[in-house]
Amino acid sequence: MKRFIAVVILIALSVSLFLVFGPDNSNASSKKQVTITYVRGKDETHATEKIIQEFMKKNPDIKVIYKENPSDTGQNHDQLVTVLSAGGSDIDVFDMDVIWPAEFAQAGYTLPLDRFIKRDKINLNDYIKGTIDAARFKGQMWAFPRFIDAGLLYYRKDIVPHNELPKTWDDLIKVAKKYKGKNGTKYGFLMQAKQYEGLVCDAIEYIASYGGRVVDESGNIVVNNKGTIDGLNMMRKVITSGIVPPNINTFTEIETHTAFINGLAVFARNWPYMWAMVNSPQSKVKGKVGILPLPKGSKGSAACLGGWMVGINKYTKNSEASWRLLKFLVQKEGQKLMAIYNGNVPVYKPLFNDKDVIKANPLIGDKKFVEAILAAVPRPVSPIYPKISDAMQIEFSNIVNGKKDVKTAVLDLDKKLKELVKTQK
Repeated sequence: MKRFIAVVILIALSVSLFLVFGPDNSNASSKKQVTITYVRGKDETHATEKIIQEFMKKNPDIKVIYKENPSDTGQNHDQLVTVLSAGGSDIDVFDMDVIWPAEFAQAGYTLPLDRFIKRDKINLNDYIKGTIDAARFKGQMWAFPRFIDAGLLYYRKDIVPHNELPKTWDDLIKVAKKYKGKNGTKYGFLMQAKQYEGLVCDAIEYIASYGGRVVDESGNIVVNNKGTIDGLNMMRKVITSGIVPPNINTFTEIETHTAFINGLAVFARNWPYMWAMVNSPQSKVKGKVGILPLPKGSKGSAACLGGWMVGINKYTKNSEASWRLLKFLVQKEGQKLMAIYNGNVPVYKPLFNDKDVIKANPLIGDKKFVEAILAAVPRPVSPIYPKISDAMQIEFSNIVNGKKDVKTAVLDLDKKLKELVKTQK
């Protein structure tokens, strides 16, 4: 009898231990681990790999498979669309160009993020407003900003006195005319005016600085307004004022930075990437360049928003794990790692005062740079943005080349855009 009781006790104890620790406690965590796939364009800095490793270290229950798409934005876009349009779940989290969220939302590729943001009490005021605006479509957040680009005004510190730095577009014309030809320069001002996406970015800056818009929050075409006309008239005034090269209609970012780092211009409009170039050993203007926000129109300064977002596949089988990765990428820790290792400008505003970030990228510590970044405005948010951009490129180019006056070009653009929107309904 005693032996029987002992056996019963032993069995009971074994069952208790099994329930507490499981059949093999060493494998318990691995059985609970979730695997998700994160895709972005090629990262030459390899910073993304470090960020992912840090995330997995802090989230051992999530394994992230990191894959790279081509660095070419168009090819990256097409590869994503191929997978997402088929309703596949091979991708969970992915980066997207700042102009894609509305397109992907309308197509049903992305998961709205509002419930996660509200639940986890993410303070959107901690982020640059223009980037949040670009992620919204029809009142919802379909992506979250990761890093930002915005138009800047570069100027020659060795030529332009501090008390003559331009504040308005008219100031720019006046000062550029005055100093053109000084210290080996040939031109007063450089911009991107070839018929391509860069011209759209430049034109949006003129338009927004005068309070104009192309598309409203509801997706309606509102391009035919006083602000748009005033802004484009100023763009035409700058181009015809004698301060730009005669072949400005062939200039992209490449022609702009090549001419500027060779000392040929007093001012140039370009993106933050040019800062490293002007200060490189090969630059003829190293140590002679400063930056400013773009000149003001009647409604202030405006810089065209560039950069990248991150979103979640609508068909992911692991939405919670995907959100945890996305949240890590866009909050303080992930943003700081990106800024230090990758050199991108973060969208999380408190990092603009972070000593480690400023040490890695001194431009972020420049008050004028931060002022310019905070003035960033998105291009028209629309699910048919590529078609809208094509129409804008044509009509803005007509203005640049003097083929149409501004009012006629705007009326024609208004008609084209409304027809495009109508055919999509």
